[in-house]
Amino acid sequence: MTDKRAYAGVAEAAAGQAVVFDAWQDWLCPNCGFGERTRPLPPNATRFHTCPRLHMLTAPLVRAGTDCKVFAVTRADYLGREQQRMGDDGRPYMAVVTERADGSNDAAAFAGVATLRGEA
Repeated sequence: MTDKRAYAGVAEAAAGQAVVFDAWQDWLCPNCGFGERTRPLPPNATRFHTCPRLHMLTAPLVRAGTDCKVFAVTRADYLGREQQRMGDDGRPYMAVVTERADGSNDAAAFAGVATLRGEA
């Protein structure tokens, strides 16, 4: 049997107090284990870092607890004279893709850059 008098004092003390929540989000790289704790970001915003397990490419951090896979995609076509993002292994990479277990995905693309030389 519960004694209601024991809870009466708690309810009276809590009635005049305000509860303040301090929100934080944990971010994690599923490849290298790098993590950060930040204030909540706007919807669809993410954090990035230079990942040593993805050939030193800029890779997204995912919210801690997200079931996903993050991987780098090598460039499949001819490089030519374009300047392309290279990994520490010397290969050109065109994107870093995040695939989640629910079937959704995101891609951070590294577009090739054309160069122009002019003479006056």
